Amino acid sequence: MSLLKGKIKIIDQYIIGKYLGTFIYTLAIFVIIIVVFDLSEKMDDFMKSGLSFWGILSKYYAGSIPFYVNMLSPLINFIAVIFFTAKMADQTEIVPILSGGVSFNRFLFPYLVSATIIFSANLLSNLYILPYTNTLKNSFENTYVKRNDPSTKSNIHMKLDDKTYIYIDNFDNKTNSGYRFSLDNFNGDVLTKKIVAENIKWDSLKRKWQLTNYSIRKIDGLKETMIYGNGKLKDTILDMRPDDFSAYDNVVQNLTTKELSDKIRKEKIRGTGVMNDLQFEKYKRYLHPLSAFVLTLIGVALSSRKVRGGVGVSLGIGIFISFAYIVFNQFTQMFSTKGGLPPFAAVIMPTLFFGLLGFYLLRKAPK
Repeated sequence: MSLLKGKIKIIDQYIIGKYLGTFIYTLAIFVIIIVVFDLSEKMDDFMKSGLSFWGILSKYYAGSIPFYVNMLSPLINFIAVIFFTAKMADQTEIVPILSGGVSFNRFLFPYLVSATIIFSANLLSNLYILPYTNTLKNSFENTYVKRNDPSTKSNIHMKLDDKTYIYIDNFDNKTNSGYRFSLDNFNGDVLTKKIVAENIKWDSLKRKWQLTNYSIRKIDGLKETMIYGNGKLKDTILDMRPDDFSAYDNVVQNLTTKELSDKIRKEKIRGTGVMNDLQFEKYKRYLHPLSAFVLTLIGVALSSRKVRGGVGVSLGIGIFISFAYIVFNQFTQMFSTKGGLPPFAAVIMPTLFFGLLGFYLLRKAPK
């Protein structure tokens, strides 16, 4: 009995080592290929930026490589499971394990341990690492790659709280400045204060807004007071940030998890129309790492049987299913942000559907 337990532990170590080793090796190969293609595509932009090699590496690839790793992780996870499990089946390594008294569920244990490690790494990356690295990547792209894209947002109406409403005619994200700004403060239905300014600019050092050529009108019943600041500057604190007016779609990816939760809370008051994007991003960070378990179950179920054609057949089927999973994710995201599908449903549907497929295939897998 102790001899059997010892052999099982050796098998566990063997499978975990093969799983994680194949995953890391394949992921590294794919990332290198993508970086090479990305470098050739953006070479002109890099040359025009005037940055040194170290500048490009630290300002762009330090952010883009973690993004590629996160994007490819489900696909590579699935390919890794399919590849080494099908190879084990082709070399008749699985049959002796199962016929030696190990149940199929026990055979799955090292796979689930490996999937847990990948799940934990992806979850920690989504919550704590990617917001920072995405900021590097997206800031570089918005500055040097998308330099000809519109960087201004026009006709901005926003509710800051129950009493305060603001309007900005247009806001430039590159200079963090707005033009023709107005603020209305109400007490119930009664206007109590109105601020109008020719320009409003974010001061990143003071973390305050700076008004230029402003006027402040205070209303107290029948009494009105006017303050003019022609040619003057005025610092003011407002519950808004430049990224609230971003013209770029990728700004949501830059937010930390805490900032994302705060922005969702504020969006419930403001109603600027980005709630679905914010909620989708939040749910995605927590739920997408579950793909490590889902695709592992499907991969083992598909490749644990020795089939005519060897590893190639299982690998082809696996690649097809993994791409179907990625495409399904993209469709649900599109229907969430553009079609009104609830964000939670959009995030959980691919995982739920392929999870059920995985359990079905496991029931049909040879035991």
